[in-house]
Amino acid sequence: MKPWLRAAAAVLAVGWGANQFSPLLIVYRDLDHLSSSLVAAVFGAYVVGLIPALLVGARLSAKLGRRGVMRPVLVLSALASVILIVGADDLWLLAIGRLVAGVASGAAFGPGSAWIKELSGDGGARRAAGALSAGFGGGPLVAGVLAQWLPAPAVVPYLAHLVVVAIAAVLSWNAPETSPASARRARLGKALRHPEFLRRVVPSAPLVFAAATTSFAVLPTVLPVPGVPIASSGAIAGLTLGSGLVVQPLARRLERRGGSVLTFGLVLAVAGFLCAALSVGLGAVILLVPTAIVLGSGYGMLLVGGLSRVEALATAEELAGVTAVFYCLAYAGFAAPYLFTAVSMVVPATVVFVGAAGVVVLLVPVTAK
Repeated sequence: MKPWLRAAAAVLAVGWGANQFSPLLIVYRDLDHLSSSLVAAVFGAYVVGLIPALLVGARLSAKLGRRGVMRPVLVLSALASVILIVGADDLWLLAIGRLVAGVASGAAFGPGSAWIKELSGDGGARRAAGALSAGFGGGPLVAGVLAQWLPAPAVVPYLAHLVVVAIAAVLSWNAPETSPASARRARLGKALRHPEFLRRVVPSAPLVFAAATTSFAVLPTVLPVPGVPIASSGAIAGLTLGSGLVVQPLARRLERRGGSVLTFGLVLAVAGFLCAALSVGLGAVILLVPTAIVLGSGYGMLLVGGLSRVEALATAEELAGVTAVFYCLAYAGFAAPYLFTAVSMVVPATVVFVGAAGVVVLLVPVTAK
C-alpha cells in the first residue's frame, strides 16, 4: 500500500468518528426525549474540543512528528466512541463524548493533512480532502443504516467506528514519518498575514462546514423522511459528503487551470441554501436529494480551494499550523445547526435559508480573484 494511503486511513478513521453522530441526532431526540436545542448543543460540543486542539495539534506535530501525533489521536477517537456508548442515556456523557471526539479531530486534521501531503507530493491537498470527506461521509452513512434497522441504535453504530479505528491503526501505525520529532516550534507567520489568505480564505472557510451541516444536520430534522428518518439522515450525510468527495478532482483541475475554486464553491453554497428553502417551503422530501448534492459539491469545492491556497502559501514549517488555522475557520461552520435552531424559533426556516444565501452572495465578489 502506498504510504500516503496509510496516513489517509488514519485521517479517514478520525473523520468517521467525528461525523457518525449526525444521523443519531434523531435517535437521541426521539428515544431520549431531548429537545432540538439540546441535541444541537451536544452536536456543537464537538467544536468546543476541536478548535483549541487544532492549534495544539499543530504545535505537537512540530515536536513529536506527524505519526507521533496520529497514534494517540486514533486511541482518543476510539475513546470518544466508548464514552458515547456508555453515555447513551446521559446528556452530560454524550456532551463529553462529543467533546473528546472534537479534541481527537482537532489534533488530527492539521498534522494528518500535512502528513498525507508530504507523503503524496503533488495532489496532496486533494488527497487530504478526499480522506477527510470519505470518513465524514462513510461514518454517518453506516451509522444511519445500523441505527435504523438494528437493535440498540445508540450503541451499535459506534461499534462500527471502533472496527474502523482498529483497521486504520494497523495500516498507519508504522507509516513513514515525514517530520521527525524535534524541539522546534510550529511557525504560523507569513502565510496567515498574506493578503490572499486574509481576503479569500478567511471569509470562505466557515462555509465549508456551514454548507455541509445544513444538509446533513439541519434538513433531516426540519424535513424528516417518513418511515426511515434515521437511515435517510445518514444517507443524506453520505450523499452530501460523497458529493464533496466526487467533486474534488474537478476542483483540482479548475485550480490548475487558474479558475477560482473558492468562488465556484460559494456559488454552489448559495444555490444549495436556496434549494433548502425550496425543499422546506414546499415540504418536498424528494428535493432533499438535489439539495444534498449541491451543498455537498459546494463543501468539496470550498474544502479543496481552501487547502490548495494553504498549500500554496505556507512553507514546509508552516504547513501543519496554517492548515490547523484553516480548519479552525472551517469548523466555525459547525455552529450552523445551533444557530439555525435558535433563529428558526422566531423566523420561518425558509427565511433563514434565503437569508444565509444572501449573506454568501455578498462574499462572492470579496473572495474572487
